[in-house]
Amino acid sequence: MALLPILRYPDRRLSKVAKPVVRVDDRIKRLVADMAQTMYDAPGIGLAATQVDVHEQVIVIDISTTHDELHVFINPRIVHSSDIECEAEEGCLSVPGIYDRVVRPERVTVAALDANGEQFELEADGLLAVCIQHEMDHLLGTVFVEHLSQLKQARIKNKLRKLERESA
Repeated sequence: MALLPILRYPDRRLSKVAKPVVRVDDRIKRLVADMAQTMYDAPGIGLAATQVDVHEQVIVIDISTTHDELHVFINPRIVHSSDIECEAEEGCLSVPGIYDRVVRPERVTVAALDANGEQFELEADGLLAVCIQHEMDHLLGTVFVEHLSQLKQARIKNKLRKLERESA
């Protein structure tokens, strides 16, 4: 396993739409393992392949405090979402140090392939539902800050550029 570099917003590569995985093979299994290690090391609770500059539909999520409940979603699609919405604070490994509230459906049902290429469906609510939707946005080329106002987006971009200049 290897740690992968995480793209930082506003890197244009984060806007690329991910393509479906054609076959779950050893390369995809290695990608999943590397993404999981990268997510845990960051530390984070979710990571989309887009964030590590691989533009295929692969997501890893683990919201447990013990880091032993890894969920793998390959070619995920939301087959149902609740009409009831909730607002939750979100952060992102690609937007370090930035947190804000985003409104999303409270419950979702997602269909996907697991790490072995087996089809499954999962109903999720709470933090897991938020995380699934957040990571699926990445596969569509959307970063959570793009759900915020234009003014907040501009402030976030300026803050991140300033931090980048200071650390260079």
